[in-house]
Amino acid sequence: MIESEFAVFCGLEVGKEAHHATALAPDGARLFDAPLPQGEAELRALFAELAEYGPVQVIVDQPNTIGALPVEVARETGCAVAYLPGLAMRRMADLHPGTAKTDARDAYVIADAGRAMPHALRPVDVGEEALAELTVLVGFDDDLAAEATRLANRIRGLLTQVHPALERVLGPRVGQKATLALIGKYGGPAGMRAAGQRRLLTTAKKANPRGADALVDAIWTALGEQTVIVPGTKAADQVLPKLAASLADTLDQRTQIAAQVEEVLDAHPLAQVLTSMPGVGVRTAARILLEVGDGSNFPTSGHLAAYAGLAPVTRRSGISIKGEFPARSGNKALKRAFFLSAFAALRADPISRAYYDRKRREGKKHNAALICLARRRVDVLHAMLRDGTCYQPQAPKAA
Repeated sequence: MIESEFAVFCGLEVGKEAHHATALAPDGARLFDAPLPQGEAELRALFAELAEYGPVQVIVDQPNTIGALPVEVARETGCAVAYLPGLAMRRMADLHPGTAKTDARDAYVIADAGRAMPHALRPVDVGEEALAELTVLVGFDDDLAAEATRLANRIRGLLTQVHPALERVLGPRVGQKATLALIGKYGGPAGMRAAGQRRLLTTAKKANPRGADALVDAIWTALGEQTVIVPGTKAADQVLPKLAASLADTLDQRTQIAAQVEEVLDAHPLAQVLTSMPGVGVRTAARILLEVGDGSNFPTSGHLAAYAGLAPVTRRSGISIKGEFPARSGNKALKRAFFLSAFAALRADPISRAYYDRKRREGKKHNAALICLARRRVDVLHAMLRDGTCYQPQAPKAA
């Protein structure tokens, strides 16, 4: 039997309306095994009953959303809290007999993991209000980003259908204020042609004076490249303003959310550390903070890189398979954050640019060189989180 500081391991398979709780003693004996409603009173009664046996560790499979209430109640009643990641839980479920998928079986697997394999558990960040608020704000921002992408693709698709030349001008600028103002007021090619170049210029300058002349000149040139009216052009002129208005509203909401994220992020002690690194903005810092925390769960930068899916995977089998290949697993959201921050650092940080150029000279393609840069930046970020220090640039080494 594994020695432990806890006398009870309570596994909770959390649910929207009800949970299933299984409590095990260190020797594996069941102390409790029953469903209970999603309510504070029931949870307090259970944890108080289990506390009579000694120190209690509550283990959940989801520490946020539907698992937030059990976590907070467990903390208030003096229980230690941990959570079992989904992938680890599925693998541990294979070690138990049977193939059924029930809440009772899952709760037992969660509790038994805490009893027999405590190394598989991860701590739940102690109730920082900033992290809870960031979770909600960043999740909503992700939804807005997906909606903005959908609307932009819909606008570009309609323009490509009725006037490809106009799409080549407006498509790459579809998220700019001047472009959205023109589409929102005049619609597609028919409406813009009827408005005339002068009115287009007035509207564009009112939305964004910078570059308005060049934009309107390019639009007017594109309108002259096609005289044929494609079926669906009239309907497109009616739909495009609505799509542009929706996209403009979505982008405005993202701007407001970014300001709120920045305000909440400033309250966290690691915010200044993260944003001091070139290429790490407010959204990227919030995502890294949510996925990594203070970095204490990762003993080395290699562990963090592997968790993010940035470390290559070694595959060897006899003499037929031998080498390292890009990882297909890992935390996709964290990997994307590191990748985008590395891309942004190409313009913001000469050191990152020099490293990227060196990888390109070695024959790597753009994405592969960015992955290498992101992996290198993980080493720096891990050291910053470990030491609690801000980014300290160093001159790039001579080739």
